[in-house]
Amino acid sequence: MSMPAKTPFYGWYGDDFTGATDTLATLSLRGVKAFLFLGPPSERQLAQAGELDAIGIAGSARTMSPAAMEAELEPVGRFFAEAGIRLLHYKCCSTFDSAPEIGNIAVAVRVLRRFVSREQAFILGGQPSLGRYCAFGNLFAAGGASGVHRLDRHPTMSRHPSTPMTEADLRRHLQALGAGEIALVPWTALDAGDTTLEAQADILFDALTQDHIATIGKALNRFAEEGSFIIAGASSVAEAVYQDRAASPPAFSATDSGPVLAVAGSLSPLTHLQVEAATAYIRIEADAERFVSEESYRERLAAKICLSLCEERNVLLSTAPQNPASISGANAELAEATGRFVDRLLDQVPVRRLIAAGGDTSSHLAQNLGLWGLAYGGQLSPGVAISTGRSDNPARDGMTLMLKGGQMGSVDLFDRFAVIPSQTVIPNDQLAINTR
Repeated sequence: MSMPAKTPFYGWYGDDFTGATDTLATLSLRGVKAFLFLGPPSERQLAQAGELDAIGIAGSARTMSPAAMEAELEPVGRFFAEAGIRLLHYKCCSTFDSAPEIGNIAVAVRVLRRFVSREQAFILGGQPSLGRYCAFGNLFAAGGASGVHRLDRHPTMSRHPSTPMTEADLRRHLQALGAGEIALVPWTALDAGDTTLEAQADILFDALTQDHIATIGKALNRFAEEGSFIIAGASSVAEAVYQDRAASPPAFSATDSGPVLAVAGSLSPLTHLQVEAATAYIRIEADAERFVSEESYRERLAAKICLSLCEERNVLLSTAPQNPASISGANAELAEATGRFVDRLLDQVPVRRLIAAGGDTSSHLAQNLGLWGLAYGGQLSPGVAISTGRSDNPARDGMTLMLKGGQMGSVDLFDRFAVIPSQTVIPNDQLAINTR
C-alpha cells in the first residue's frame, strides 16, 4: 500500500460514520487539512485527497463483535503505522456506550495499541462543547431540556437498545469490557496544570471545561514528540490537539439542487422530535419488522418514495421500530437493510442530497453508496457535519450528505438542511403516509 507523500500527524478511526464526520468537521474548522476515507485508502485515493495533516477512516466497529472488530481494525492500524501517524485517535461515541460483545472499546484499544510505539493508552473522558462532562472518572451527559444526567441515569443512554450504559464510572465501564488498570488525571489536577502520569497504567483524563481540554492538548502534543500513541475518546481529542487554532464560524451552503432523501433510523427522543418538526418533507413511516423481512413490502415502499422524489418533493423515511425488541438484532439488521434499500433507490432516482439520522443507519447507508471518501462540506449544528461524498460513480461523486447521531442537532435540523425556499411547505398532517 502506498503511503502519503507528506507524513500526517493525526489519524483517526471513527467507530461509526456520524462520529467520524464530526471529527472531520472539528479538524477542518480549525484549518487542519483533513479527509475521511471509507477504508484504508489506495494510492489513487490518497493522491485525489491531496496533501493532508490528518487522515480519517470511517467504519462501523461500534456494531461489531470482538472478532469482527479485530478483522476491521488490523488493516487500519497497519495503515496508520506505515503512514507515520503520531497520534492515533479511536473516535468512539461521546457517551462511550459499548458492551463486551458489541463495539467493545477495550478490544479496539487492544488491537490498535499494537501499531503505536507507546504501550500506555489514553482516554479523554469528556467533551464539554457537546455537553459531555467527566468528573472524577464519572461521565455526565446533557439530556436536552431535562438537563445534565449521570450516564447511568441518562434518559436515553441508560436505556440504549443494544449498549445500555448502566455504569457511569468510565474506569469501571472499560475494565468490565476487558481493559487493564486505568489511572485517573482528575479535573482538580488539570485545574492546577498537572498532567503527571503513572508509569504503567493506562490513563483517563477528566474534562469539565475547555480549559481542561487545552491542558490535555498540551500534554498530548508533548507525548507525540516522544513517539506514537493511541487515545480513545470523542472529538474533544481533536479539539485538544489543535486547541491553539481558533475554530472558524460553522457555515453551510447547499451546492446541490433537487429533492432531499432523509432516513431516520435512530430511536433517540431528539431524533423523534426532529422528525415531528420537519415540515418540508413527505413523511413515510415504515414498519421496521416488515422492512427487514419482506421484499415485496420494500418494493411498494420504494415505489412511493421514487414517485415523490421524481416530483421534486423531499421525502423523510422513518425506519425506527416503535418496539426495538420486536425484531431480532434491530439495530444491525435494520441498518443493513436500510443501506441496501437506499442504494437501490438512488439507482432509480439519482438524488444528490441525503440525510441519515442514527449512527448505525448512517454507517450502513454510506457504506452502500459506492463512496470511497468524504470531504468536509460545512456544519449546521454542533456535532452535525455536512460532508461531500467522493465516488468513482459520476452520479454519486460530489453528493451532499448529512450523517447525524441520534442525540445531535437542533430540532429544526431537517428543514434547515432542505434549504428550498421556493417549495411550498405543507403541514405534516397532510403529508404523513403510514405504510404499516
